[in-house]
Amino acid sequence: MLSLRTALLAFRRTPLLSALSVTTIAFSLFAFGLFGLVALNIRDALQHIEERVEIQAFVSDSTSVEQLTAAGDEVSRFPEVSKVDVVTQADALERARKELGEFNDVFESEFLPASLDIKLKPGYRDPTTVMAVANRVKSYDFVDDVRYGEDWVTKLYRLRTIATLVGTGLGLAFAAVAVIIIGATIRIMVMARAKEISIMRLVGATNGFIRLPFVLEGFIQGIMGGLLALGLTWATSTTINHSFMRTVFFDPALATLGVICGALIGLLGSTFAVGRQLRRL
Repeated sequence: MLSLRTALLAFRRTPLLSALSVTTIAFSLFAFGLFGLVALNIRDALQHIEERVEIQAFVSDSTSVEQLTAAGDEVSRFPEVSKVDVVTQADALERARKELGEFNDVFESEFLPASLDIKLKPGYRDPTTVMAVANRVKSYDFVDDVRYGEDWVTKLYRLRTIATLVGTGLGLAFAAVAVIIIGATIRIMVMARAKEISIMRLVGATNGFIRLPFVLEGFIQGIMGGLLALGLTWATSTTINHSFMRTVFFDPALATLGVICGALIGLLGSTFAVGRQLRRL
């Protein structure tokens, strides 16, 4: 309790240094949070695009509706498949007329073939899996053609891989820069109170007793910085939503993790800074 009271009093004794530490933590995490927000929205956009990955198996005109329905039930039990829509010739005609109304007179009752429209589960939309499922469906005798946009699926998967690698690399770089800046700021704060530490050492205070108030102070500053960074990131996301485009914000778990990261950065930064100062005395 004494250490906590001492840590809180430090905010009153050195308000400018405390504000500097909180602001540095906040803006460092804010920069990292903005990058994380961009990465999150890129991933969300790619997931929405991936949901459009679909295999269409066109069947011969002689295939009966019963045979087509039985094949659809069998394919739906594939572990990679989430849904199979059985599209008869009548269904295909109705859909074509609805989507291409200006060519309504062109379509005839048997102009379009029946098909199985196969949607895949998340995690099974990479080129290798899509091709494997397409080949299995193509093995049915009554299937004339299977299409799934091979080039498009390959490019989409490559784009997702590149985005993941670049995002991870830049994220680690942002995190490293943030830790360095925050550590330097906390070290300046500790050095400014070197005289206080020396006096406590002279009156017989142990290293643990000296270190604890500084650690608690860094922890509190980290929480405050994390909350401020979260608020700035939310305000930026809200502004973009209202002025430019719809964006996805962090879920509660990720938001809480950001605040915890701020607390840990403040805790570790103050611990190392005070430890280094104690070794010099």
